[in-house]
Amino acid sequence: MPNLPRPSGKEMVRFLGQQGFTLMRVRGSHHFMARGDQRTTVPVHGNQTLKIGTLRGILRDIEMSPEQFTELWNE
Repeated sequence: MPNLPRPSGKEMVRFLGQQGFTLMRVRGSHHFMARGDQRTTVPVHGNQTLKIGTLRGILRDIEMSPEQFTELWNE
């Protein structure tokens, strides 16, 4: 299995927007996004990359496998 891309919070919000998620609200540095019944929270702390556990949690929330994420990220 190849290594996962390590996006920043800003890049992840942009990626989720391209996947059809909408920004519901922002509370502090946490961006709450939703698409249908799928919801997730993305921490945006400047240009810091997301920690691997946080990234995997977001992928679990949106029901996307790491392989799918890597494939869509590299398009």
